Amino acid sequence: MATTTEDLLKQALEQNAKLLEQVQLLTEQVAYLTQHRFGRSSEQINPNQTSLLEDDSVFTDPEQTGQQSEEAAKRVNQTRKPKAKRSEILAKDLPVETTVITKNDEHCEHGHDLKPFGKHLLREEVQVVRARLFVEKVYVQSYKCDECEQEDGCSHVYQADAPKALIAHSIATPSLIASILHQKYILATPLYRQLKDWQRAGVLLSETTIANWVIKCAELVKPVYDDMRSRLMSQRFLQGDETPYQVLNEPGKTATSKSYVWVARSITRTDQPVVLYAYANTRSGHFAQSLYEGFRGVLQCDGYAGYNLLSDSVTRVGCWAHVRRKFFADFTYTKAMTKGLKLINQMFELEAKWNNLSSAECLKVRQQELKPLIERFWQWCDQVDTLPKGRLGKAIAYAQGQRVPLNRVLDYGEIDLTNNASERNMKTYVIGRKNWLFSTSPKGAEANAIWMTMIETAKANGLDPVVYLEELLKKITELPTFAKNEELEACLPWNLIQTSDEIKNLA
Repeated sequence: MATTTEDLLKQALEQNAKLLEQVQLLTEQVAYLTQHRFGRSSEQINPNQTSLLEDDSVFTDPEQTGQQSEEAAKRVNQTRKPKAKRSEILAKDLPVETTVITKNDEHCEHGHDLKPFGKHLLREEVQVVRARLFVEKVYVQSYKCDECEQEDGCSHVYQADAPKALIAHSIATPSLIASILHQKYILATPLYRQLKDWQRAGVLLSETTIANWVIKCAELVKPVYDDMRSRLMSQRFLQGDETPYQVLNEPGKTATSKSYVWVARSITRTDQPVVLYAYANTRSGHFAQSLYEGFRGVLQCDGYAGYNLLSDSVTRVGCWAHVRRKFFADFTYTKAMTKGLKLINQMFELEAKWNNLSSAECLKVRQQELKPLIERFWQWCDQVDTLPKGRLGKAIAYAQGQRVPLNRVLDYGEIDLTNNASERNMKTYVIGRKNWLFSTSPKGAEANAIWMTMIETAKANGLDPVVYLEELLKKITELPTFAKNEELEACLPWNLIQTSDEIKNLA
C-alpha cells in the first residue's frame, strides 16, 4: 500500500512532536544541572516574585531540612535584629574574675599620699586559659598490722582498693578520651589532624594509638548503646533515615564500594529522646528489619523501598519535605510556582503555627485545616497535564507513589509534617564524613555509630555532650563485666548527669 502525502505529513508531525518533547526535557535537565552545580542551594522563594502570583499566602521561607539549622531558618526574611547586649552574649554561669588597675605612684603632684575611695567599671573582657595537661601518678597505699605480726610472727599486709583503669596498661583517661571524641565527632577534626595539637601539648601520640582507644572505649560503652536501642524500639513513634559511607577493609567488598549509616530517633515531642546511629555494609531492607526489630508503632521516613520489608506492625508515615523539595526543583527551572507547590507551602505555614500545640490539639487542627489542603493537592496532581519525564512530572509521580504514607500525617498529632529531625541528625554525620572521609575497618565504623549515638542523644536532651562523655567513661569503669539493666540505665544521659550534679551539690 503506497504511503500518501497525508500519511507522511502525519508521521512528520508526530516525529516533530517527539523531538520537541525531547528538546524540552533536555533543556530542563541542563537548566536543573546548571542550577544544582552553580546555583544557590537554599529553598527560599523570593517574596517579590511571589507577589505577582494569584495566591499571596505562599511559603516564602525555606522548609527546614538537614541543609540548615532551625536557628538559621528562623532568621530568614526577618527584620534585622538590634545588636545583642553584652549581658546576652555572655552566659550567666561563666566564672568572673576582677582586676583592679592601681597607680604605680600613689602620691599627688605635691607628694601627699592618695587614699582610694572607689572604682568604676572600665570594660569587660573574655580571657581564655588553654587546656592544661598533667601526668597523674596513681599509687596504692600499703598497710600492715604490727599487733597481728607480734602475735603470730607473720606479716599482715593490706592495700587500698584501686579503681579500675579505663584501658589496662594505658595512659588514656576519661578526660583525655572525651577530648579526643569532642574534636573528632563534634568539631569534625580527624584523628590525624589532632596529633600536632597533642604533640604541642606534650603528649606524643600516634594515629593508630588514638584509633585503638576510640574503638576500645566504644566497646566498653556498647552495653549502654544497646540499652538505648532497646528503649528506643519500645517507643510508639520513631523517625529514620540513612546515608552512604565508605569502609576500606570490609570483608567481601572493594574499598570503593558503599556501606551505609542508618539513624533512628525519637520524635521531637519525646521527653527523653534517643538518637541511634547504626552501621551496615548494605542498604538492603533486611538491615532495616534488623534495625527496627521489636518496634511496634509508627515510623516516619522517606520513600526508600528498603523500608517496605518492615513488618505489618510498623506503620509508615511519609515526609512532605521530600515532596516539596521535588516541586521546588521544578520551580528553580520554570520560575513559575505551580498550584501544587502553593498548596504545600500553605501546609508548612499552618504547621509552623502549630508547633506549641499538644498532640491532641495538633491532631484536631490537622483534621480541620490541613486535610482540605491535602485533598486539594491530590485533586490537582490527578488532573494536571505535564511531561511524565519532566521535573514536574517526576515530582507528581513521587508524591502519588507516596500518597498513602503522606496522608497518614492526618492520623497522628504526635508526628511531624516532615522527617527533618532525623535528616538534621544525619547531616551532622555527613559533616563529619566530609572531614574524616572513611573508616578503615568495620570496627571503626561501628565505633563511629556508637559515639555519634552518645553525643547526639546527649545534645537532644539539652546536655553538654563533652561533660556526658567524660562522666560516662568514668561510670563505665565502675560497672561489672555483665552489668544489670538498672546499672546501665544509670549511664543514660538524663540519669548520669543528674546523679553527677547531685554529688557535686553535696560536695
